[in-house]
Amino acid sequence: MSRFERAIIIGGGISGKLAARVVSDFFKEVMIIERDYEPQGPIPRKGAPQGEHLHALLQAGEHGLEALFPGITKKFHSSGAVKINSTQDLAWFHHGVWKLRFNGGYTTTLQTRPHLEWHIDQYIKAIPNVTFLYIHTVQNYVYNEVKNQITGVDVIDSSGGEKNLTANLVIDASGVNSLSSSWLNKRGVSIPEQKVKIGLSYISKSFYLPENDERDWKIKIVYPNPPHEKIGGTISKVEGNRYIVTLNGYHNEVNEKDVVKNNNDFMELTKKLPKLDIYRELKDAVPLSSTSIYRVPHIVWRRFDKVKSLPDGLLLIGDTVCRIDPVFGQGMSIAVLEALKLKELLQNESHELQKVTTHYHKQEAKIIAPIWNMVITEDFRYPETIGKKPAGLSIQQWYAKKIFLLSSENQEIYNSFIKVMNLVRPMTILMSPRIIKQVLKKTLSK
Repeated sequence: MSRFERAIIIGGGISGKLAARVVSDFFKEVMIIERDYEPQGPIPRKGAPQGEHLHALLQAGEHGLEALFPGITKKFHSSGAVKINSTQDLAWFHHGVWKLRFNGGYTTTLQTRPHLEWHIDQYIKAIPNVTFLYIHTVQNYVYNEVKNQITGVDVIDSSGGEKNLTANLVIDASGVNSLSSSWLNKRGVSIPEQKVKIGLSYISKSFYLPENDERDWKIKIVYPNPPHEKIGGTISKVEGNRYIVTLNGYHNEVNEKDVVKNNNDFMELTKKLPKLDIYRELKDAVPLSSTSIYRVPHIVWRRFDKVKSLPDGLLLIGDTVCRIDPVFGQGMSIAVLEALKLKELLQNESHELQKVTTHYHKQEAKIIAPIWNMVITEDFRYPETIGKKPAGLSIQQWYAKKIFLLSSENQEIYNSFIKVMNLVRPMTILMSPRIIKQVLKKTLSK
């Protein structure tokens, strides 16, 4: 039986849909407010400009998504998504070495973000107590100052009509430029944040590749070796027998205006990768799309868990809290883990919604912290990166580099690293006595 009357979700992207799925089990009514038009198929939408670029759903994210939407993985595959062996079908050049390839027993699904989001959308629309308000924008929160409580939202539609909607819980899943941050700042509520400038550009294009019997991979990653190399790239098979190529350049290394002019400029950029593998694959390829650009000037983690006067009835999820470096492909999986944590708290905290929101942001921070630290450890390999450096950075970078290099020759270490990268095991497994011993042995042998 539903305990509460209404939950409102601001933002109908992936994190918003995940939140709606979870709270639909505990609220009589769930309303998703979305600025975009209703999608008519698995195509990129204006509200998700990153949607035309390569996305990855890591193992932890895929398993969690299956738990929330039973059978969705099978539907991905039956509609064209590519199922791969995570370590056999991935060719990965990383920090100057090719990682081992072997059957580690793990699988991953390769697909475009619109394809994944469309399937989630169909599941959500089948939930009877979930409704969408498309082409609506949240203008303000309805706020009870005496109780320090959000009790609803003021929205405006495309014709300028305004309405007031009440709710027991408002979940902000609207992204990095959310209403919540500006609303709280205007009220004098300080939000501690960690911000790191990375100057990242994402450049993507879809291709048809001729059949090639010697192509023994489904996804190939050519990662730069910092600090001297700043451009990397990935080519991945996706649904529709297409390949997406996404090139990424740190610290404004890419001249974006030149790249979007024509296909030749895109090809010239692939020549600047540490390896020419992607360039060779594209020489006889047929472009299927224009070139898309997406910029991430900085990454940010807003520490809502440390805001003492955060209003009751407000919960924040996804990029609203943390926009992480997308090169590592962990953003969607973090959103899945956050949704699963919210479900756990709603199940455990009988009838006290206030306790759910209070505990949620602290638990959310525990999900983000190790991933954030892992990502910025790599981002700070570039001296141009600006932000607060983690304690013991040089030691972490030294040790991580050893793990990367050993992943090219030691199956046990690479297998452990893959588990960490896919968020199925904590970083601590890379600090086991056995692995430390092998790191030291490799170091002393040189």
